[in-house]
Amino acid sequence: MYDKNNIFAKILRGEAPCVKLYEDTKTFAFMDIMPQVPGHSLVIPKCDAENILDLPADYAAATIAAVQKLAAAVKQATDAPGVMVAQLNGSAAGQTVFHIHFHILPRHQGLELKFHARAPEPIANLEPLAEKIRSRL
Repeated sequence: MYDKNNIFAKILRGEAPCVKLYEDTKTFAFMDIMPQVPGHSLVIPKCDAENILDLPADYAAATIAAVQKLAAAVKQATDAPGVMVAQLNGSAAGQTVFHIHFHILPRHQGLELKFHARAPEPIANLEPLAEKIRSRL
């Protein structure tokens, strides 16, 4: 059962802050507040879907298109030679926010990923890189 009070639902309703990167009629993208690497971004659909199995096909298509767009912008803005896209379904898979979302992580050789969901990064620290990403969209 979808929890309408999860943090991503609150972000979509404007009840929780975020560093917005992109928005269209079906998707929303923002910086991860607990980044594993600089530039760690999230893309979510604007529908009540807990995981990939709940996501309507039209939202799936729109979300993947937004992921492609954001991945290219993140890669350029961070001068990364690679980009990792991750999507987890269910707590057994490591999902901690039960609104379907895609992680976009720029990857550089030898740069280790930090543990996720440990300590939030101040929004002011995320904004300069967010502006670089937005300028590449």
